Amino acid sequence: MPTGATAAYADRFPNLKSNGFYRSFNGLTVSTLGLGTYLGNADEADDLLYIEAIGKALVSGINLLDSAINYRCMRSERNIGAALGKQVAEGKLKRNEVVVCTKGGFLPFDGEPPRDGAAYFHREYVAQGICGAEDLVAGCHVMTPKYLKNQVGRSLANLGLSSIDLFYLHNPEIQLDEMDPPEFYKRLAEAFGALEELVKEGRIASHGTATWDGYRAPPSDAGHLSLEKVLKAAEKAGGSRHHFRAVQLPYNLGMAEAYAAPTQTLGSQSVSLLAAAKANGVAVFTSASILQSRLTQNLPPAVMEAFPGFAADSQRSIQFARSTPGVTAALVGMKRVAHVEENLGVAAHPPTGTEVIEGLFR
Repeated sequence: MPTGATAAYADRFPNLKSNGFYRSFNGLTVSTLGLGTYLGNADEADDLLYIEAIGKALVSGINLLDSAINYRCMRSERNIGAALGKQVAEGKLKRNEVVVCTKGGFLPFDGEPPRDGAAYFHREYVAQGICGAEDLVAGCHVMTPKYLKNQVGRSLANLGLSSIDLFYLHNPEIQLDEMDPPEFYKRLAEAFGALEELVKEGRIASHGTATWDGYRAPPSDAGHLSLEKVLKAAEKAGGSRHHFRAVQLPYNLGMAEAYAAPTQTLGSQSVSLLAAAKANGVAVFTSASILQSRLTQNLPPAVMEAFPGFAADSQRSIQFARSTPGVTAALVGMKRVAHVEENLGVAAHPPTGTEVIEGLFR
């Protein structure tokens, strides 16, 4: 049973806690609904909306925040930093009660897209010796050790924090477009080596991979990510006590491969990503839990029947994701206070039973 600040945070919301709204992750207590910060414009109007929504979430029982350095040109990380800093300064919570996750790998712009992206990359990264021009893959992605260390430093500055609770290598499968799998997993181990060094320095507490297609793609696909090989790369980097703790991938009523598709290997068996992750003690956080608002209305009758008593289809979609066996938490983009209030309606219900989830796949 986790102890410490995050457990104390959950104790302040006894109704939510009694309904199973919190779970354990890496010794921390996290809400099964996390606030994502991907969508929105890179402008001050959306900055203000996000800061208000994040603040509302933090005082309402949501202590899981997810971002990436490239989201909204670094603004999303800065909005988390501003909102969290405000709540701490006002004495409404403590920093260590909140689980902050972010990602690095994509080339991030600063504040707004530059007029000349190539010139920006050369000026900010190549000329500074952070990476070489040859390290940029697909015109947008770098995962060399020095680059990742630089990105963690920038993220910490954006967030106003001294440590990140979970840092994801962001969509590493993009690199598979330009190299064969052996070279890819070699580079992945080097990237994990840098992240293990950052753990030792106290700048991150754990790491993982946040993907889109990689873990959902079949083994025959060129962009397939093997969790078994990813974990071997983590062990090569950090030994048996490495700090690879989590994966993030899309999972929702319209994209159910993480649960339903046997894309991974476990011994001699082909199993789903969720089954492989559970067997290896890896947490799974689901992105796109309401598929960027496309699963917030007009759900099929079978889904309505499976999740009675909910006030909105958005809640039913979130309930599906967070209730699926093996899922630690469902991440949902929430830019407005109204989104936080509506989505928190799931907290009035315990997670739905496995038999109901399985019934939707029959």
